Amino acid sequence: MDYQNRAGSKRGGGGVAGSSETNADRRERLRKLALETIDLDKDPYFFKNHLGSFECKLCLTVHVNDGSYLAHTQGRKHQTNLMRRAARDAQEGRVDPVTGQMLAKPAAGSSAMLGANSIPIRRNIIKIGRPGYKITKIRDPTTKQNGLRFQVQYPQIGTEIVPRHRFMSAFEQRIEDASSNKQYQYLLVAAEPYETCAFKIEARDIDRRPGKFWTHYDSDTHEYFIQLLFKSEREGKGGVAGLR
Repeated sequence: MDYQNRAGSKRGGGGVAGSSETNADRRERLRKLALETIDLDKDPYFFKNHLGSFECKLCLTVHVNDGSYLAHTQGRKHQTNLMRRAARDAQEGRVDPVTGQMLAKPAAGSSAMLGANSIPIRRNIIKIGRPGYKITKIRDPTTKQNGLRFQVQYPQIGTEIVPRHRFMSAFEQRIEDASSNKQYQYLLVAAEPYETCAFKIEARDIDRRPGKFWTHYDSDTHEYFIQLLFKSEREGKGGVAGLR
């Protein structure tokens, strides 16, 4: 049999690789190359969601495993977005998320100066400890809804710092096993230079109507108040809260 005119093949070497085999081999080579050059713990765009998948926050893509993400970082799309991001940061005078250094200094009077649409530069703040707090169980006298009132104390908070809060599901946190804590959610409160504190509460719907859920920061006493009421079962079924 004549083998001399069969491109890409030689006697005993098998047939020519198809497109799927070629792509699989290319992705594997890119993954091995990325493992040698990229540390995922220091990648600012690497994110693992609550489903166990991996996301690229720069390109807004989802990957089934870390190998797929590493191969993506070596692709044309990710590299192009990196160059665009670096050029924009250099123009606006922001900090490079990889090196932590100022890329460029904005000219005076230009639109790159800090303004309403600017992103604040993250500073390295030394945490001084956890704030004091007080939790009170409450009940609405009209609707009979159960709720909680949080009072967090920040005696050494900065003059320009206002505490912030957010709710986190059991699947987002990494401290406890999410599969065994589906009935709970977490209320996070943060304010520099204190450590972020988290309160473990029931995973029930929160009534966010005016007067039911509110926050307040007292700049004189340096106390942050959060009050929330849980939706009643009757409200969840379409009934009127408080009626029997």
